[in-house]
Amino acid sequence: MNSSQLFGITTIAYLLSSVCYIGLFVFRNKKVGQVGLGLAVLGILAQTVGLGLRWQESYTLGIGHAPLTNMYESLLFFAWCAAIFYVLLEIKFKLPVIGAFAMPIPFITLAYTSVDKGLSRDISPLVPALQSNWLIAHVITCFIGYGAFAVAAGLGIMYLLKQFGHDRKFSADTLIGSLPELRTLDDVIHKTIVFGFMWLSAGIITGAVWANEAWGTYWSWDPKETWSIITWFVYALTLHARFTRGWNGSRIAWLAIIGFISVFFTYFGVNYLLAGLHSYGSN
Repeated sequence: MNSSQLFGITTIAYLLSSVCYIGLFVFRNKKVGQVGLGLAVLGILAQTVGLGLRWQESYTLGIGHAPLTNMYESLLFFAWCAAIFYVLLEIKFKLPVIGAFAMPIPFITLAYTSVDKGLSRDISPLVPALQSNWLIAHVITCFIGYGAFAVAAGLGIMYLLKQFGHDRKFSADTLIGSLPELRTLDDVIHKTIVFGFMWLSAGIITGAVWANEAWGTYWSWDPKETWSIITWFVYALTLHARFTRGWNGSRIAWLAIIGFISVFFTYFGVNYLLAGLHSYGSN
């Protein structure tokens, strides 16, 4: 069994996990939620082995680098980070219904890697700019943050739905009314953003060190760098507004969603729409 087959198994596991969590949300069957968690863990294990095999395959080809160097590999890693973060979040907060809004994210990401024929799935030699030990540190820190922000956006959608039901006095017997309490969701969104912000900050710092090593400058206002700092400011202002002005509730929920839109453009849109030093990431 090779890495591609394992990624296919992972996609199916994440799909079934998403279906189970949606079933939990709709039918409120706790056993279905437990199955969803088991499938999520199974998918994570399969993807972990798949990433390890792809890394090993690169050494077999005489190239030898971590599977983090092009769009296809980064999408795989993003899905892995998002799935792991969600599972840890469920274990900590005991709110499995979040899975209905979180697990579709890694599934959709992996499904996209399967259907987009334009993505290069080949293991290729690294361009000079990527031949650095800072590569792994930079990508891992950024994508742990991205995974957390993806889940925060899902939580933001949950909050807005719950608030919609609360304002219209939906009973707990309705789907929206059965979602966790607003105060609980607000707290989890906040903690998730704080976690992601710490890792994104570390990613920007390691990226600056890497840029200095590769191009002789810590910052060059490349489109990817510019949008990274824009994204950082979105979340920094979100946390600042909460700490200094007491913002919470729907404001933070909307900012969690807006922040992830900025993440999406930083990660995906810049590669395809704006040429720059990071254009190698689009293949």
